[in-house]
Amino acid sequence: MYKIRVFVAGACGKMGSETVKTILDQDDMEIVGASDIQNKGADISVVLGAEPLGLEITGDLDIKKLKKLKVDLLVDFTNPQSVFTNAKTAISAGVVPVIGATGLDEHEIAELEEMSKEHGVGIFIAPNFALGAILMMKFAQETAKYFKNVDIIEYHHDQKLDAPSGTALITADMISKERKPMIQGHPNEFEKIPGSRGGDINGLRVHSVRLPGMIAHQEVIFGGYGQTLTIRHDAYTRETYMPGVMLAIRKAYKMSGLVVGLENFLD
Repeated sequence: MYKIRVFVAGACGKMGSETVKTILDQDDMEIVGASDIQNKGADISVVLGAEPLGLEITGDLDIKKLKKLKVDLLVDFTNPQSVFTNAKTAISAGVVPVIGATGLDEHEIAELEEMSKEHGVGIFIAPNFALGAILMMKFAQETAKYFKNVDIIEYHHDQKLDAPSGTALITADMISKERKPMIQGHPNEFEKIPGSRGGDINGLRVHSVRLPGMIAHQEVIFGGYGQTLTIRHDAYTRETYMPGVMLAIRKAYKMSGLVVGLENFLD
């Protein structure tokens, strides 16, 4: 059986190290490279607390390195400052990027899509790898056909850099496909404290909570006459995301074109 040759960027972070550990348990894939700004030159086993694997953590990605290692697919869990450059490097090397890091804007995604067409290489971007979160978003989109008033509240740990989360933005976009832009609440309402009503996306409100002790949580609250409906997802450990990451690797391998969202890989 051919094994998918995977390179993990951001391998020393919480999501990256969990990805490395999970891939080591798969029969159809193998880790052939790892990079991080931490622990450069050390064996990846330093991160895993395991026996030496003979796999050295390198620094910045480069095309020659990816080609020399015959990498099929790059999993990126770095940061907003690195993800765009890493994706361009991967595509230029003929490697499919699977991006879990946040920070790409519309212009950068458009440029990556154009690059992927030029090089004939796929690119996959996932705002969320938790299967439960994907179902939460799909249920919210369906509910928006019947309930037009909705708030999104997303909760994350206090070290998360961006707000609102990518998941909240995708959820709002999916809801907007079923719901016309509208003003919620009293038309003459005013904020005593700016921002207290949350961010406004086509009239629906998005609120971001950042507190220690949390991992990743989101609830979508719909209001109707005499009733509310809440759809909520909670992720308590990084292991939550691994089935989705493995699914993305298997589906994105040898994929062509741009795909955004794990929901596109669900049956």
